Parts: sequence; C-alpha cells; structure tokens
Amino acid sequence: MWFVYILYSKLIDKYYTGYTHDIAMRIERHNQGWGNFTSKANDWQLYYSEEFDTKGDAIKRENEIKRKKSRKYIESLSQIKDKK
Repeated sequence: MWFVYILYSKLIDKYYTGYTHDIAMRIERHNQGWGNFTSKANDWQLYYSEEFDTKGDAIKRENEIKRKKSRKYIESLSQIKDKK
C-alpha cells in the first residue's frame, strides 16, 4: 500500500504533503531533520492521509493536492474525512 500524507507543524504553522509506503517511518524522519522543508521544525504530526494501491496513484494525488496550493483546501480534507 502507498499513502499520500499531510503533516502539520504547530511550531511553524505549516503543512507538508508527501507520499510513502510507511507513514510512521516518514514522520520520524521528517522530525529528525531529513528533508529540506521539514527540517525547519521537529514537531510534525500526521494531519491527513489517503491510501492507494499503487505508487503512481499516490504520486498523482500528491501532485493534485500540491497544485491547489491552498491551506483552505488542505484543511477541508480533514473535515471531509471526519464526516465519512
């Protein structure tokens, strides 16, 4: 399984979107300073995730979310998931 995930850092009040096959490991690495953008904070927490059968589908969804460039859109994803 592959996942698209959105992390949130309260410290810098920012979201980060990525894809992985192991969310727990990725969050740990982001909090250890791996990655350029996420090295700015060490309090990243999982805000939202979606599951996909293929890496290609996960990448497509990640790019779709990133193209929106919208904090409102990201915050609406969590609300939509909570209603399901």
